[in-house]
Amino acid sequence: MTMVEVKSKPADQPPLFTPGNTLPFVLVTALFLLWAIPHNLNDILIKQFMKSFQMTRVKAGFIQSSFYGGYFLVSMPAAFLMRRYGYKAGLVTGLFLYCAGTFLFWPAALVQQYGFFLFALFVIASGAAFLETGANSFIATLGHPRTSERRLNFAQSFNPIGAISGALIGTVFIFSGVELTPQQTEALKLAGTYNDYLRGEIMRVVTPYLVLGSVVFIWGLLILRTSFPKVTEEEARSTHGAEGGRFRDLFHYPHFVQGVIAQFFYVGAQVGTWSYYIQYVQDYTGRPEKFAGYLLTGTLVAFGIGRWVATYLMKFFEPSRLMGAYGVINVALVAAAILHPGWAGVWAVFLTSFFMSLMFPTIFALGIKELGPNTKLGGSMIIMAIVGGAAAPPAMGLVYQATHSMAASMIVPLLCYAFITYYAYYGSRVRVPQRPAVATA
Repeated sequence: MTMVEVKSKPADQPPLFTPGNTLPFVLVTALFLLWAIPHNLNDILIKQFMKSFQMTRVKAGFIQSSFYGGYFLVSMPAAFLMRRYGYKAGLVTGLFLYCAGTFLFWPAALVQQYGFFLFALFVIASGAAFLETGANSFIATLGHPRTSERRLNFAQSFNPIGAISGALIGTVFIFSGVELTPQQTEALKLAGTYNDYLRGEIMRVVTPYLVLGSVVFIWGLLILRTSFPKVTEEEARSTHGAEGGRFRDLFHYPHFVQGVIAQFFYVGAQVGTWSYYIQYVQDYTGRPEKFAGYLLTGTLVAFGIGRWVATYLMKFFEPSRLMGAYGVINVALVAAAILHPGWAGVWAVFLTSFFMSLMFPTIFALGIKELGPNTKLGGSMIIMAIVGGAAAPPAMGLVYQATHSMAASMIVPLLCYAFITYYAYYGSRVRVPQRPAVATA
């Protein structure tokens, strides 16, 4: 079996998505916003639970491990379900799971059990795994292959709106702004009111999640009542009787395999950076949690602006080359944050969000190119790579424990960006297996 490199041909840009599919496109694009909210509420929960459960940075980092572990375990079953029943069934299942997880926050807060919260986050993530596996593949294939990166970047441009909303909701409604000094803590303990304070801090997480779950439930009903089109690989399966591809075939596509690795490192860099950005700000500027929370919100705004800018620039620049340039810039910015902790480092980390913004959708679109009937399985494996978000925060926490420096822990995202830069320039080149021709009589 030989490999043939596939190169895109310069031509006039086809429409962004297939005409006649406006409503499904809008409903699915909105999911990119909805699943981003709990992702970035996690960044707030880490700080909140460190306070309310009195835990270390490493233990609080398991919030992300539980959340992204849900992605790792559920993405492949989600792909099999959608391969059998279609995108719509998978998206509705995901929304209802997501809703169930948010409602579990109430009993978790009542019993004040950290493990119960981790289970609720796992259920939310399981639903989000269905959404990301289905929505990314659905959007990428809902039109001409030449516009898949731009179409997916457009849809993903709504993801930062959810990210900003999550950070802002958490900062305003979860953070109380009350950060006790050791003397104040002792005074509350002597007065017998310290446990009441901790209970109040825990209960602050309930209302935002209940409201979010109600919105998600309504969106699930809307999708349930909407007719969805068959997209490319589903039509091919209906026409030719294919079984939707084979798992082992995916390993014959080097650009896909390296895309899975690149996505693992990208999500690790993103989640690790945002999870500990509040701590980085507080460690090196001494500012309070609400101020640091607003800075986190600001860096997410930069992320959103970056994605819209990237979507526009892809009209003129090859997506992989643009991502490579952004990767080089982020390596330099993270290096500055390591070498110059303080306000210079705070703003360097702040700016990384702008340049990381195009990476997830671009890696996803590059990774599933030319997979044909393997697209759903391939998409699910790239979504499984989101487990990188479970690995990076504990890794950064361990570096912090060893060095007592949040700046030193930024070596983890720096190494991640280095691999992404390699993938952008070299690993993403599309090479498909070319089977030898069979002689016919």
